[in-house]
Amino acid sequence: MRTGFEVFDLTGTILPLFLLVVVGVLLASVSGAFFRWLHNHNQPVLHVDSIVKSRRTAVSQHHDPESHAHHSSTTYYLTFEVESGSRMEFQVQGSEYGQLAEGDEGKLTFQGTRYLGFQRVSRMAEEYERRYDDIYRST
Repeated sequence: MRTGFEVFDLTGTILPLFLLVVVGVLLASVSGAFFRWLHNHNQPVLHVDSIVKSRRTAVSQHHDPESHAHHSSTTYYLTFEVESGSRMEFQVQGSEYGQLAEGDEGKLTFQGTRYLGFQRVSRMAEEYERRYDDIYRST
């Protein structure tokens, strides 16, 4: 005898739909990462004068209920201001984050949304070059 609830049969309808949604979400995530990589790969590598404007971190904490272990991870971000006045934020490694401070000036290297590096320019070296050029030109 049919009761009308056969539509909600767990193994016949619900489980396949759930698996289809999970596979769809995974494919969307992987394809999004691939297209972001492809977009960055096709962009030119740019070297621009910039200033480190701000630094921030994002800390996420995880708890494993079985082992009662707590884990945390930190993501580091730097915001740069380029000569045009626009600002760009990049995710960076912790070692890079630790070596740069707000106000540092130098050459930012990036490709699309991918951070490639920052070469700090020493203010003392620039001042020395300027003074040397002034002395050299006056003689």
